[in-house]
Amino acid sequence: MNRHLTLLQGYCTLLLGLAIAFIGIINAMPQFGLLPRFGPFNHEWLRPTIFFIAVLAVVIKQPFTSLLGQRASGLMLPGLMLDLALVGLAGYAFYDYYIVLKALNEALFFFEASNAYTALIGCVVILLLCWRIWGLALALVGTIGLLYFYTGEYWPGLFKRAPLDFVNATAESLWYNTANGVLGSLLGIVISTILPFILLGAVLESSGGGSSMIRIAFKLFRKSPGGPAHAAILASSMFGSVSGSAVANVVGTGVITIPMIRKRGFPPAFAGGVEATASTGGQIMPPIMGAAALVMADFTGVSYLTIIVAALIPALFYYGSLFVAVVYEARRLGDKLVQSREADEVIGEPTRQDYLNLLMVVVPILVIVLALVAGVSAPGSGILALFTLIPLSLILNPAVRKTPLKLLLSLAEGGYNFAALLMCIGAVGIVVGVLGATGLPTDFAMVVSQSAEGNLFISMLMAMGAALVLGMGMPTLPAYLTIILIMGPAMLSFGLEPLTAHMFVFYFGVASAITPPVAIAAFAAASISQASPLKTSVEATRIGLVIFVIPFAFVYYPELLLVAEAGPAYAWHEVLSIFVRLAFAVLLFSSALARFDRHALSAAESILRLVLGIGVLITSWQIHWAAFAIGLALLAVHRYKLNVKKELLV
Repeated sequence: MNRHLTLLQGYCTLLLGLAIAFIGIINAMPQFGLLPRFGPFNHEWLRPTIFFIAVLAVVIKQPFTSLLGQRASGLMLPGLMLDLALVGLAGYAFYDYYIVLKALNEALFFFEASNAYTALIGCVVILLLCWRIWGLALALVGTIGLLYFYTGEYWPGLFKRAPLDFVNATAESLWYNTANGVLGSLLGIVISTILPFILLGAVLESSGGGSSMIRIAFKLFRKSPGGPAHAAILASSMFGSVSGSAVANVVGTGVITIPMIRKRGFPPAFAGGVEATASTGGQIMPPIMGAAALVMADFTGVSYLTIIVAALIPALFYYGSLFVAVVYEARRLGDKLVQSREADEVIGEPTRQDYLNLLMVVVPILVIVLALVAGVSAPGSGILALFTLIPLSLILNPAVRKTPLKLLLSLAEGGYNFAALLMCIGAVGIVVGVLGATGLPTDFAMVVSQSAEGNLFISMLMAMGAALVLGMGMPTLPAYLTIILIMGPAMLSFGLEPLTAHMFVFYFGVASAITPPVAIAAFAAASISQASPLKTSVEATRIGLVIFVIPFAFVYYPELLLVAEAGPAYAWHEVLSIFVRLAFAVLLFSSALARFDRHALSAAESILRLVLGIGVLITSWQIHWAAFAIGLALLAVHRYKLNVKKELLV
């Protein structure tokens, strides 16, 4: 009986995932010659329809029936009743949204108490499902937002708000609103822009490109000191850009790379830390950037192509810092590292098929870039890449050709992943509605400005702290959205360009995945490396320290982003100057944190290197070039001591 129920559950989830995928594809499909274009669909029915299908999918896939039934068999019936109630209430709330929106468009409409209660019930359903699928963190943020919405008049100081009209405020701010709220413009952006790229990522994963990337990366770095650690960084940077999730990237590549890093002789916590930082960085690596860049383009009003260009140099510096960190760690361990042949036996030599499979990663990315350059919209570019990848998979990969159903299953999986993501987006939508109705971000911006006394650096530190705390335990996209909604006005008040402010917040939203105490990417890696989760997150923070430095660098040196939208015009020598100094800072930071260069560093020398690393990034040319010169002298002395030591040994 259980087997039949599991099969039925799987088939239903598959069909619902496919329904979401096909609606999303048709909605975002660009014009092809004389072929008719059916989308974009009217948001009045598109948003509630896709959201209801998503609710059905997640309730069927992860029902409260099984959750409660695992605790006690007697709780299965209450669990089933709860699941049915959630689906029924959600269905009614989404249907009522459609009816009310039609009425609002046709004539003057006054909200009634039933509309307010419907909106509130819809929000509670979404928060419950968000907690069921994603855990407590984001559901708690949404719940606090909802409580604040109704009790703001009793909160102290900055948070105190005038009493609201329950009926109108609840209905308009939280539910029946095309701009804010659960079914507002944020949901529209996610459906039209993010869904095609989630589907593309799902098909890419099933095409065989991921495992082929790992094999090729291992061959490229087989003889390097870092070996499998360097291979993990390369493979995760490419895979992570399209996976859309740091945790999914860790699980997808880490099951192969982490054991190999350990067998080379690296400590378990370091092995997990390398994979966690590399996988997390995939979210900042163009061109897809885990799809968050697409939302950023809509929020900032700049093109998606501009976002890609702006993100490129900071991402390359970040991954360069990971490579350097592994080099210093390999030097520190020295003879403890072993050249293991097990990686060759487990992973194997890359075959001709692996190089063909790599084309299935490279070609869709090229299609996206070329389509964007040609003026195609971001969603249209994603659809073109998807339509390129599907026949390419059938032509190049015999395994896919033998079982083409894989492609359909991958689309269904992508559709379900999107359904799960919508539970997050719904919770963020509640926060959007509350912030829009209360005006809290504007007041918060004034307080930050007064607290920082006009000091940009202090304000950035406050923004960083808030971003790391708010982003803990959340996937990248909802973390970025939650943080920018609260911190964005405060940062813009200091004169930052919108693109720079959004990139700053986005980086720390990504960094929260490796920052203790709730470092979800590091914890996922620790489960594979069998190291302490907290120790792994500390190692990940040490290895990936540059991700905390780079946002400050491009705030003070917007030329790092290479686009006019980031700040005023700049000269080529200014770009060259910050490139050289940032590269030097990376070397100083990485060696200081490893406490090793050519030989072991004392605590004093490590601290001095950290100070000089900060010094070379200070905007005053007298300070940064003085720090640069002292740093070079320090490295020369370090090497001289090594040469003297060698001569004495001879």
